[in-house]
Amino acid sequence: MLSTNTGTAESKRKVFLVDDHPILREGFAQLINHEPDLKVCGQAGSAGQAMRAMTALAPDLVVVDINLKGINGIELIKQIKAQHPNVQVLALSVHDEAVYAERALRAGAKGYVMKQAPTEEVMAAIRRVASGGRHLSQQMQDRMLEKLSGAPPAKPAGHDLDSLSDRELEVFELIGVGLGTREIARRLGLSVKTVETYRAHLKEKLKVRSGVELMRLAVETSHQAHRGPAA
Repeated sequence: MLSTNTGTAESKRKVFLVDDHPILREGFAQLINHEPDLKVCGQAGSAGQAMRAMTALAPDLVVVDINLKGINGIELIKQIKAQHPNVQVLALSVHDEAVYAERALRAGAKGYVMKQAPTEEVMAAIRRVASGGRHLSQQMQDRMLEKLSGAPPAKPAGHDLDSLSDRELEVFELIGVGLGTREIARRLGLSVKTVETYRAHLKEKLKVRSGVELMRLAVETSHQAHRGPAA
């Protein structure tokens, strides 16, 4: 007999997962399915798979990893909201929320949570966003309030990541994890020439003089993002 706090299949919120790491995605699905009021109705490893599956599955919430191959998570969020405006979206990523959270919200997500967050926080974020609410960490809420109040957030002089487009930022992130131009082109489904153009834009916007300086800045930024904010 089911316990009284276990939801029926009909009453459970349906969650669709989009992450290009199958093992991590399956582990996350198992965690969600252990919750009495949530169930995973489907999974996808790419934006294309997600968009093809969503109409039939009709999820209440899509949890999107920002760092997808090909069409990235930010672009996927835009597509979901354009074609399924009533479906809620939660962005989940290892990437620093200070860099990506606002972009995810602008794209149409109702929340952003770090993969490094405690399981309880992630589940709370899923429930809140699935029910139409919003979720950001307290630190990110404070950051956005500061921005609204006119107090500019601290950032390295001349290295304003906010000036980058979503795709430029994605290329910058991939440079930071050590990928070369051809590898980036293959991963994003772009031509080598297009990636070289993005690199030129990055050097101009970030005010660096050479590819070596760009790589150094990208690596430093990547390390800072994955360490998270200082205590």
